[in-house]
Amino acid sequence: MKVLHVYRTYYPDPPGGLQQAIQQICAGCQPLGIESAVFTLSPSPLPASLSRAEGMVHRSRSYWAPASCDLGGPEAFRHFDQLARWADVLHFHFPWPFADLLNLMPAARKPKVMTYHSDIVKQRVLGRLYYPLMRHTLGSMDAVVATSPAYAQTSPVLRQLVSAEQLKVIPLGMNDALPLAAVDSGAESIVARLGLTDQPFILSLGVLRYYKGLHVLVEAARHTRGTIVLAGSGPEDQNLRQQVARLGLDNVVFAGQVSEAEKHELLSRCTALALPSHLRSEAYGMVLLEAAMHSKPQISCDIGTGTSFINQHLETGFVVPPEDPESLAAAMNRLIADDIEAQAMGHRARQRYEQHFTGAIMARSYAALYQSVTSH
Repeated sequence: MKVLHVYRTYYPDPPGGLQQAIQQICAGCQPLGIESAVFTLSPSPLPASLSRAEGMVHRSRSYWAPASCDLGGPEAFRHFDQLARWADVLHFHFPWPFADLLNLMPAARKPKVMTYHSDIVKQRVLGRLYYPLMRHTLGSMDAVVATSPAYAQTSPVLRQLVSAEQLKVIPLGMNDALPLAAVDSGAESIVARLGLTDQPFILSLGVLRYYKGLHVLVEAARHTRGTIVLAGSGPEDQNLRQQVARLGLDNVVFAGQVSEAEKHELLSRCTALALPSHLRSEAYGMVLLEAAMHSKPQISCDIGTGTSFINQHLETGFVVPPEDPESLAAAMNRLIADDIEAQAMGHRARQRYEQHFTGAIMARSYAALYQSVTSH
């Protein structure tokens, strides 16, 4: 079976959690006899086709990206047409409005599924204009997948526009073999370089975006006894640095963009992972799974999405109110002060990962779904 994944950006362009989720689906389905490819846009799409371990990546040019919606030109439609004819199943990843236009092409009249990663949260005016096209796209899908029971229950779009027969729930998973392969024992220790060898630290990991609640994390650092490490780059970088300088903080460390090996070194050495996202744009939180693989407790916010499905309050970590720096600081201080509790929560996080979130569990569910939509 041949499956074409469709999303606005993909490796080797700077990754985020959604690209990682697509990679994990493709890699996990390989042993099950499913050949995957990805169609995407890139501001620098040369070469146009790349061979990666999880499958071929086919790229057309992104000419403009208003509101993080990459837009392609006529060649993107021609490229998609060729790939759609190759595929047995089309797998769209929402949101990407340009993909809704691709879905109108005759070549898209194939068995197709959509993974619904997130509501459109910030661009409300554009969202209203986009609504008729979105409704058509969702209605054309053989199946629409929510990534957690919480999102299926709380998304107004899924509740209003997707039928009970269409809606499925498949939690995103992650292959435990990838971080082991990524570790480079010869690399310089990032923990030592950042001066963190002999002290506990709370790790924040990911793209520095507006919905990540990192301004709240910086505010919470004023009341935190340990060090907070911000690993990643993104549009909020300068705002966060200015906030740290304005508050006169000396316990916030900017690690910048980190390699795979550095990422896993930080995860293996941190006391806990903090994901203080305060908006529903944080629909899942793949980084929580990475922390769980490393047996680390997590701190996240109660925003009605998959983050609270992965991180269970008082079991695998703490779930605190969004935009509440005092509660966030209290959770961090508790884990820093009580190493026994932190280790116990981390152990339970690892157990929960093994029971619900491995790449193999997710891949089997998607393989069964692909089989189902092609056998109608």
